[in-house]
Amino acid sequence: MKATKTPIAIVGLGKIALDQHVPSITASPAFRLAAVVSRNAGLEDLPFYHSLKDLLANEPDISAVALCVPPQVRFELARMALEAGRHVLLEKPPGASLSEVEALRQIASRQNRVLFATWHSRFAKGVAPAKDWLANRVIHKVTITWREDVRRWHPGQQWIWQPGGLGVFDPGINALSILTEILPDPVHVTKADLEFPENCDTPIAARLSMQGPGELQVQADFDFRQTGPQSWDIKVETADGQLLLKGGGAELTINGESQTKGDALESEYDGIYAHFAGLLKAGKSDVDTAPLCHAADAFLLGRRITTDAFHD
Repeated sequence: MKATKTPIAIVGLGKIALDQHVPSITASPAFRLAAVVSRNAGLEDLPFYHSLKDLLANEPDISAVALCVPPQVRFELARMALEAGRHVLLEKPPGASLSEVEALRQIASRQNRVLFATWHSRFAKGVAPAKDWLANRVIHKVTITWREDVRRWHPGQQWIWQPGGLGVFDPGINALSILTEILPDPVHVTKADLEFPENCDTPIAARLSMQGPGELQVQADFDFRQTGPQSWDIKVETADGQLLLKGGGAELTINGESQTKGDALESEYDGIYAHFAGLLKAGKSDVDTAPLCHAADAFLLGRRITTDAFHD
């Protein structure tokens, strides 16, 4: 007997939803895209609503929603969906602040609903084998280089430069999500330099220093001004040699030998929806705020540096 797919609605039909969520839901054996909520655009042959409130009132059989809206407006929508008895998937970062994510965790628990705070880069091909290889090794140093072109990945998206939009930490938090997944022990931020364009409220570049057990040091370089080839690399130096993750975690090399190959974002969202299906089956939430904690600590400890104005 063929299993029934869970009906899910997408809330927010921007670039990430169209490029990643829609194809992964369409390909998923566990989910069926049942409706769209968006201010401006819908999808052919699907129910379309201008507000989540209208969807919740008119689609009682849709049991889950994927929130792909900017983080500044995500809390109220997530709260509304959870209190209406729907399961919720949060695009990264899970919120504009740590306290609102914790509040959502508590609401989901009270409502007996599943809340999944996604970190798509953790599902890149090289991340799981990297974690396994590092599990019992002495790690000396981690170097992160995460540089991309904001005009390519966030064209015309002003929310990213506004309070709560994270600026360069929107992609940089992907690196932090991989770091917190593959290291066997936690690290913490000790220093940060944050470059703010004179006309923006969030940074366009950041340099972080972090410290872990023993002599472990982590250096991270995030920048939104990279043109040409994009750089999403994590190098880990251990007592047993070097591990290198490239392409946002898709390509893994250990001591010069290739372990995995692929493209950035390849199959990451398929992994997200497979995991969400497992959470629904088990009735468990997954809300890991460690990457957001590191980003928040960088803002708390960061030295503010003013740089040239940014114009999209």
